[in-house]
Amino acid sequence: MEGALIARDKVGIQDFVLLDPHTSESAFMDNLRKRYQEDLIYTYIGTLLVSVNPYKELDIYTEKQMKLYRGVNFFELPPHVYAIADNAYRVMCAECNNQFILISGESGAGKTEASKKILQYFAVTCPTTEQLQIVRDRLLLSNPVLEAFGNAKTLRNDNSSRFGKYMDIQFDFKGCAVGGHILSYLIEKSRVVHQNCGERNFHVFYQLLEGGDEELLKSLGLERNPRKYMYLIQGKCAKVSSVNDRNDWRIVCKAFTIIDFTEKDLENLYGIIASVLHLGNIRFEEDSNGHSIIRNGTQIKWISKLLGVHLSLLQEALTNRKIEARSEEVLTPLNTDLAGCARDAMAKAIYGRTFTWLVNKINTSLANKVGSHSRTYLGITDVFTKNLFCINYCNEKLQQLLIEMTLKAEQEEYEQEGIEWEPVPYFNNKIICELVEQKHKGIISILDEECLRPGEATDLSFLEKLEEKVGDHAHFLTRKLADQKTRKSIDWVDFRLLHYAGEVTYCAVGFLEKNNDLLYRNLKEVLCNSKNNIIRECFLSVELDNRRRPETVATQFKNSLTSLIEILMSKEPSYVRCVKPNEDKEPGKFNELLIRHQVKYLGLMEHLRVRRAGFAYRRKYEMFLQRYKSLCPETWPQWHGPAAEGVERLIKYIGYRPEDYKLGRTKIFIRFPRTLFATEDAFESKKYLLGTVPIYYFSIKLEACWRGVMARRAAKRRTWAVQTLRKYVKGFITRKDSVGSENVDFIRLAQYTYLMKLRNHVPKNVLDQSWLKPPSIMEETSEMLRKICLRSLVRKYCQGLPAERKAQLQQKVVTSAIFKGKKDGYPQSINQTFVETRLSEYTINSKVLQLIQSEMVKYVTQVVKYDRNGFKPRERQLVFTTVAAYVVEMAKIKQRIEYATLKGISLSNLNDRILVIHIPQDNKDKKGDVILQCEHIFETVTKLCMLSNRQSAIRIVQGSLQFSIGPGKEGTMVFTVGQEPQVFRAKNGQLTVVRTCVGTRALLCLVLTPPWGCIK
Repeated sequence: MEGALIARDKVGIQDFVLLDPHTSESAFMDNLRKRYQEDLIYTYIGTLLVSVNPYKELDIYTEKQMKLYRGVNFFELPPHVYAIADNAYRVMCAECNNQFILISGESGAGKTEASKKILQYFAVTCPTTEQLQIVRDRLLLSNPVLEAFGNAKTLRNDNSSRFGKYMDIQFDFKGCAVGGHILSYLIEKSRVVHQNCGERNFHVFYQLLEGGDEELLKSLGLERNPRKYMYLIQGKCAKVSSVNDRNDWRIVCKAFTIIDFTEKDLENLYGIIASVLHLGNIRFEEDSNGHSIIRNGTQIKWISKLLGVHLSLLQEALTNRKIEARSEEVLTPLNTDLAGCARDAMAKAIYGRTFTWLVNKINTSLANKVGSHSRTYLGITDVFTKNLFCINYCNEKLQQLLIEMTLKAEQEEYEQEGIEWEPVPYFNNKIICELVEQKHKGIISILDEECLRPGEATDLSFLEKLEEKVGDHAHFLTRKLADQKTRKSIDWVDFRLLHYAGEVTYCAVGFLEKNNDLLYRNLKEVLCNSKNNIIRECFLSVELDNRRRPETVATQFKNSLTSLIEILMSKEPSYVRCVKPNEDKEPGKFNELLIRHQVKYLGLMEHLRVRRAGFAYRRKYEMFLQRYKSLCPETWPQWHGPAAEGVERLIKYIGYRPEDYKLGRTKIFIRFPRTLFATEDAFESKKYLLGTVPIYYFSIKLEACWRGVMARRAAKRRTWAVQTLRKYVKGFITRKDSVGSENVDFIRLAQYTYLMKLRNHVPKNVLDQSWLKPPSIMEETSEMLRKICLRSLVRKYCQGLPAERKAQLQQKVVTSAIFKGKKDGYPQSINQTFVETRLSEYTINSKVLQLIQSEMVKYVTQVVKYDRNGFKPRERQLVFTTVAAYVVEMAKIKQRIEYATLKGISLSNLNDRILVIHIPQDNKDKKGDVILQCEHIFETVTKLCMLSNRQSAIRIVQGSLQFSIGPGKEGTMVFTVGQEPQVFRAKNGQLTVVRTCVGTRALLCLVLTPPWGCIK
């Protein structure tokens, strides 16, 4: 921190305690402005951090920054929220004391962002395990959920927290975060039913409509347009440019899964959100008696369905009030205004209690489940208040706490260091706190009394009661009690309180209405019987047995604030005061009037005055001596005695006056900032002299040393180069010998070089046969790598084939195995694609299909069959099923050949289209072999082989072929080369069929042994 004092004229002072004069508000504002204009948004007042919202992203929240501040002395680095977090964490671990960080400021000052940064810092810097990481994820992701349900756009802030939050992080003895607990207080329920112009309802309503899928919205009876819902249009700004509702909804849904929300929980929760929107759209009309009725039942039916309540009971509860008179209950009809109030009260109660349930659900998820005992707690509180009166009451309490704990810390440090404590006069605002909160006499008690008393109470009667009971208080004033000069500035319905930060005037109109928090009993009864699990948990049946009136809003806030103060009093404090620089959320704009007002009501000047009442600067002897030892000849360059004695000699040599400082047991205390400034300026001058006076001598000495270093390095490099060259020359000479110490490095280099070259010359596909030639010592390895590479390419090629192409290739492989090198015409068939079938199943006669309906048809083609009686050619269909092959003529099955009985298949080696299917002689039909002529001979035979799984039964013959005509009857088929296709009878009585084909011509002769054939 001391090093930054040199630039104090440009960027200000990092710690306001060093401000001179410290009582000047103008000097305070000037220092704040200098730092803000240089994007230095953080400044200390002792250990209190003042944070000014920059309204832009700054590069000071990176993981590198977090690690920079980890474990570093508080004042060693520039002010930062990470320094506050790290200091609280280190003190907690070292002293086993519970800590808390209090973040306060008005809406839009950056309180929520500050608490997020602190949580992120702990998540990154604390020790962790896999189990603890789950706890951290839940801690961080609880924020988006709470922001969705508890934050809203206001005139001052697009993401304003509308509830108070106190979070405890639980740490084990190793400093690991093992759990957490969130305490929420007083959510702004009135926002559910009413928003001022320019403001929005809670984020979750818009997120659900914008980000929920169509199916979800349909199941909830919702439309995507938020302008369709009365509870969302009063502020007239359903869309906000700085808020991405769709993206935020995705984050919230992700958080739900991490925080262990079940599907049933989410179904019930979404139903509650939707039911609130439907409640706002209920319209009440008057009947002939002036009583309210609901004519359009669409909305109330959806509410009944989503909340699981009885429709008629809900409608009755919204339009009637149940009054208990002694032992009987009477239903009193409501007019439209009162029915509207009942509806709004129900919406507020449902949402408020659901928010409490949500916090409890998150707390269950954050509970310590890792088995480690929680030793210490570190709390973070983000103070929110919902109206001006509550804001100032809260600030009074926190100011009282801050001053008392600051004075206590100062006094304890003085006592530890053995320095006499001088009492510090300060304004004790306890008198103002008592004016607000005192039992039976305070403003809150009077307000509650007016709300609860029988008869008609009004805001004016409340004001009269205030004048009666606290009218003589020095810090309370109304128009009636004011003097003639002051009276002009106070209206008849106003009252004025003199706070520690100045006078504030409050309008009493609306105080009673806002203070009441009532829900009619019959509405409670309906909700207690809900089938929605969340609603049933929020509205317990035991409430119906309690006849006491519920607490008012002011009492709830007072009790919440009291419990918070009790928690904070039990822990060691750290403070962050957030300041809003302008109302326009504009970067770089410094509104002095607005900031001066915040500085006053945040009590920053008062806090500075208390800090400066003693000493402005204090440092441990070791650190002070280490920095400034060059200013005294006795301590420079090294002091070997006790640090306290060295500091004493140092300050005497510099010339400190006795009233300027005090020496404690471990620290030096400097009273005035000017004394420290003078010391720092002297240190800067001394640094310059130490660097310039002996520069010539040092430069020569440095140059000589450096030349020696460079020469030794060069000699070492030359030696290494000679040894390396010698080693590799010997390796080259002995490279063909067995591997040994002389050639191992050269061989490894050769292997490495070859592999590096091979990496860039690997074949890219299966057709690429190139391969880098290896050295002799790598031939075996190279061959192995080539095979592996080829297999990899083949595997990659096969995996990339579509199913149809793969089936085609499998058939081609079978065809190749049967015909390659054996039958003419095969090379010409390779490029011809095999089809699934040549004729569709619909070309087969329906009677035939009925006969073979139990079998699946796989392939159909047109063939010519030569019959056994004269061997006349007949047009037939050849049908292959999963079980058998059929020769079909129109509506008849001429022959059925089961694959299991198939004896063989014969073909010639010439380019003809004849195949003979051999069947056993003992078949029951006593028919001979089947002679077929097929246009697509290779495809048909392949299909038959694959279906029958009889590839080994294929026989390709040369010259002649024997076949069976019938039992004991055989014929011979002779293949020769002819000129023209013809059918004729030879002189010897044999049947001669000559047929030519593309490519090689073949002559087919059917030679029949008489008397079996007669050719015409």
